[in-house]
Amino acid sequence: MGGNEALPCDGCHIRSGKAGWGIRYTPRMAHKHLLSSLILLGAIAVVAQKPAAKPAPPPPPLVSHEVHANRSMTFRFRAGTASNVALNLEGVDKPIPMTKGKDGIWSYTTGPLAPEIYFYSFVVDDEPRADPENHRVASNLAFPASNTVEVPGATAQPWDETEVPHGTVHTHRFTSKIAVGLPAHQEEVVVYTPPGYDAHAAEPYPVLYLLHGWSGVAEGWVKDQQANFIFDNLLAVGRMKPMVVVMPMGYGDMAFVENGFDIWRDPSAVEHNTQLFMSLLTGEIMPQVESAYHVSRDREGRAITGLSMGGLEALDTGLHYPDKFAWVGGFSSAVHNLDYEHQLATLDPKTADLKLLWIACGTEDGLIDANRKMIAFLKAKGMAVTQVETPGLHDSLVWRDNLIHFAPLLFQR
Repeated sequence: MGGNEALPCDGCHIRSGKAGWGIRYTPRMAHKHLLSSLILLGAIAVVAQKPAAKPAPPPPPLVSHEVHANRSMTFRFRAGTASNVALNLEGVDKPIPMTKGKDGIWSYTTGPLAPEIYFYSFVVDDEPRADPENHRVASNLAFPASNTVEVPGATAQPWDETEVPHGTVHTHRFTSKIAVGLPAHQEEVVVYTPPGYDAHAAEPYPVLYLLHGWSGVAEGWVKDQQANFIFDNLLAVGRMKPMVVVMPMGYGDMAFVENGFDIWRDPSAVEHNTQLFMSLLTGEIMPQVESAYHVSRDREGRAITGLSMGGLEALDTGLHYPDKFAWVGGFSSAVHNLDYEHQLATLDPKTADLKLLWIACGTEDGLIDANRKMIAFLKAKGMAVTQVETPGLHDSLVWRDNLIHFAPLLFQR
């Protein structure tokens, strides 16, 4: 090989010079060496890198509502950064402060409670919260969500699902021409038919129109109060006449529930909603029910009652239309804005001829005085009123008890 012959070299040229043989790197060579260096540095970095930290395990599941053997209950809410947490428990008039544990869980244990279905919620730094660990959420259109929990008794309670024949709960919707503000004017009506309901029976079934309260919905009496089981159990022991129970959406104008509780300060808004609902009930709901079900069209085969707003609507409707209802009731009725002294000025007990006028309220309820005043007005006009006062606040513990005692009185004479 001569001295000036090029030697084979991949990517380089070798040349001779005064200093002897030398190597000149081409761009191709430089690129390959740079790539090799980067790969080497990357490998070193991988070796030197510390293992990634494992994510913290999720907190253990929280038992947020625990019923103990002695019927006391422990409520818990996880809020590690909260300054204060309180419990709203049905039957107690003020929020109950809870105690914070080291794990950030707030708790409170009650004393032994009466067997009941209880509504409850939490207040976290003055903000109402539902229990995220409880799937039983009460139906409500206006207030922040609350939950329900049942404290069982030693024996079955009137609202328990027991091994007795069960009625059927039906849900209907129709387009209303009277109600205002309903989505596409769709009115909802829930109907309970008793076990063995026979659409071709010789005699039509008596019918009870059962109304919910403000912020409630048509299914509230069934979903939250388990009224269908109450009826099943009363029927099973012969304490109640077989009847169809109609539970409609109780708003003449949806704006009445959508604009907040302060609307109750406006008597004209209360009257507007009540009058619209009265027209909706008598003009649309009752004809639809009487067309679809084998129910009485006679006043003596019809009853009406309700709770709070529904009690106001029931009393107002029943006393204005005694030709349609012979059995009238109200539970904790919101009659404080009802101008009954003028509206019922011509009410005549002989013409009304009611089989039952039953007005109940809890003694610790803020509406007790308004109910007492209306009862006094009715008695002064010679109306026979069954006045019922039981211990309790404005809550479902009172209303369920009212229904249990009111339903057996219907259609008995």
